Amino acid sequence: MSMAQQAPITLAAFLEWEQQQPVKYEFDGFRPVAMTGVSLEHSTIQGNIIRLVGNRLRGGPCRVHGPELKVITAGSVRYPDALVVCTPQQRGSYIASDPVVLFEIVSPSTALVDRIEKNEEYRRTLSVQRYVLLEQDRMAATVFSRDGDRWVGELLVGDRLLEMPEIGISVPLTEIYEDVEFVPASGTAPLG
Repeated sequence: MSMAQQAPITLAAFLEWEQQQPVKYEFDGFRPVAMTGVSLEHSTIQGNIIRLVGNRLRGGPCRVHGPELKVITAGSVRYPDALVVCTPQQRGSYIASDPVVLFEIVSPSTALVDRIEKNEEYRRTLSVQRYVLLEQDRMAATVFSRDGDRWVGELLVGDRLLEMPEIGISVPLTEIYEDVEFVPASGTAPLG
């Protein structure tokens, strides 16, 4: 029986096991969860985030990374679609320590985990100041950020600005969704 089918395991056991695997797995706190491929829209949005955020951070202490680096949050291991760190990282590490901003691009198969489970894990990870959930089928983002002890959500739709004061930048949603084609709902004008 593979580890993905066994009873719950520890975080340490998962990290050791994952190093031997040919594909990426997240760890939900109990067992490995295989990572799947992404759509063209997902890939385009992800590439735009990494390029746009990376360019805006040039010359400062913060760096953007893609989904190759894992984040340990509240006993789980996650691979956000993009993340920003502002502290020096250990050379050769596969784990991003102290992430400040995390991005997830929501798909039908991951929506509940992204909106509920990861949201709760990221809220409980004190270094995380902002969690950005981006839709694939319309120009929209749900943004959670710290406001003192509160975790506050905001919906951004259409031609809005995604502000990230904790890393000193902002990015228009129109740029994040550049080159993404939206399929209009029947009887409506094209979105975005």
